[in-house]
Amino acid sequence: MLFLYTVLVVCCAVLLVAGIIEQRRHFASLRQMPTRVLVNGIRGKSSITRLCAGALRGGGLTTVAKTTGTAARFIHPDATEEPVYRKFGIANVVEQIGIVRRAAAYRPDALVIECMAVMPALQEINQSKLIRSTIGVLCNVREDHLAEMGPTLDDVARSLCRSMPEGGICVTAERERFAILQEEADARDCKLIYADPESVTDEELRGFSWFTFKENVAIALTVAELLGVERRTALQGMYDAPPDPGVLSVERYLTPDGKKLRFANVFAANDPESTLMNIRQLLDLGAVRRPLNVVINCRPDRVERNGQMGAIIPGLDPEQVFVVGHPAKSAIDAIPDEFRSRAVDLGGDGRDPEEFMARLLGRLGPDSSLVAIGNIHGQGEQLLEHLARLPADGSADEPARPEQPDHSPGDPR
Repeated sequence: MLFLYTVLVVCCAVLLVAGIIEQRRHFASLRQMPTRVLVNGIRGKSSITRLCAGALRGGGLTTVAKTTGTAARFIHPDATEEPVYRKFGIANVVEQIGIVRRAAAYRPDALVIECMAVMPALQEINQSKLIRSTIGVLCNVREDHLAEMGPTLDDVARSLCRSMPEGGICVTAERERFAILQEEADARDCKLIYADPESVTDEELRGFSWFTFKENVAIALTVAELLGVERRTALQGMYDAPPDPGVLSVERYLTPDGKKLRFANVFAANDPESTLMNIRQLLDLGAVRRPLNVVINCRPDRVERNGQMGAIIPGLDPEQVFVVGHPAKSAIDAIPDEFRSRAVDLGGDGRDPEEFMARLLGRLGPDSSLVAIGNIHGQGEQLLEHLARLPADGSADEPARPEQPDHSPGDPR
């Protein structure tokens, strides 16, 4: 028995020593990168990571970046990128150790990395042990991951603050809960800087070949300014940066019966506030037009989310609301009574995709727009696959007058 205890103690000691050595090596890798930017928040982290990296590259800083969202990518200093390999396809915060070691090999001026932790305790470990950022980014506070960080939005805000660098700087575009963020920043001796979206002009936003928000650009410009990069140079670097695979885009198709269709995949914005912001921006820019149609994809393990998507329908005022997936009732029942007559139940997740797509396309007008919201998995993926097989509409696009922004009290912007 004594022998077994001796073996146990020796093994524990070896593991302890190995852990200490690994931690010291990791911290040494971090010290080789004087500026470390950790991007956290609910929506838009991957895009902001790419924008920040592009802005710093534009300023001549050797910059390595890593995103986690739609498709995890390691981005080299020359802006080339490659997928992050994950064993069994499972994401784990421990992968940040390998990313840091690999990034340090470039001896970069800056590392820009997206926070991949959701649980509050893991967010704190990600900051204090894995990244030890000098500049934190907390882009926004939205209704998502409430089970882990909630139940209220105030709780989500405080949870996200665990990634703030103690004694460092944090940049945010969150306005409604700025007071909470300021309180948490003060407790960490962290300087909180507000990146004002209104400081970004419409002309500057039009320089992008893909859709992004003023909030995201304002954050990246603020980070660049902190590191001494001039605004014009930073903007050019962002224009040149490759967009995230999940970036918001609009495709133009021709249906089998010759109708013109503008389609926007808004599945990635899977909280109600972000969904509204995305679609309203597309309308403001004239990228999608009325008559506007909405398709909600439902999932049985996201019943609350299904209802949230149904509840925002009055804010979009669509001509028709197509509901696919299961249970459709969870979204339809959440649509207010005065809009419920516009809902079209396409038959649940057991229906053949060719059948429900034929019915959906058949109900559209000769020139209309369709936006997809909710959850992508299941019939949402089938919808995307079916649309991708349609021929592209290569006809000249007639200029449209963008919708005037509605800055009513209910507008999340």
